[in-house]
Amino acid sequence: MIDLYTWSTPNGRKISILLEELGVNYKIIPVNIIKNEQFNKDFLKISPNNKIPAIFDHDTNFSLMESGAIMLYLAEKYKKFIPENFLEKMKCIEWLNFQTCSQGPMLGQAHHFLKFNKGKSEYAEKRYHDEAERLYKVINFQLEKNKYLAGDTYTVADIAAWPWIARFEWHQVNIKNYKHVANWYTHIANREAVKKGYDLPNIGASIPKV
Repeated sequence: MIDLYTWSTPNGRKISILLEELGVNYKIIPVNIIKNEQFNKDFLKISPNNKIPAIFDHDTNFSLMESGAIMLYLAEKYKKFIPENFLEKMKCIEWLNFQTCSQGPMLGQAHHFLKFNKGKSEYAEKRYHDEAERLYKVINFQLEKNKYLAGDTYTVADIAAWPWIARFEWHQVNIKNYKHVANWYTHIANREAVKKGYDLPNIGASIPKV
């Protein structure tokens, strides 16, 4: 059994979707970041960085924070959604790192200025909107050559990147301008595990349609 401390955000959705894809038993423990519950002392024992998601694995008596680390842990533990071949695995990790180091942080800034603080900084809005467009171009170029981000196989790299693309409206990006991203996004959106794992804990969010 895995306890998943999470909220309905792109980073939280990475893990709930992966757990649904893996088909393992898990329990959702909501951490309402709107109410600053991530700063509760009990949660800090699991996630010293005050961030969701985090997990506690009762099988191994092991806790872990940071979404990329959690995804690698689960993929390696259950031997799914990560290639066995060394070079293919490295390519998967390359694109997972792209997500955690570039796509997520920059799109998070786009959310901050374009969605929640619009009108406060014209410079920041332009900077992060331009960076959002650039990141979509990077992903589109990769998907022009490959069915999935790391090649021909659906991996944790796709599961990590997809929930951030699901907020394309927040980025003020016309996803239809990126044909390969739009096709990849729609294909993954139709997976049953993605539908089940998207809105956990349930706050009434639905998967945006292209």
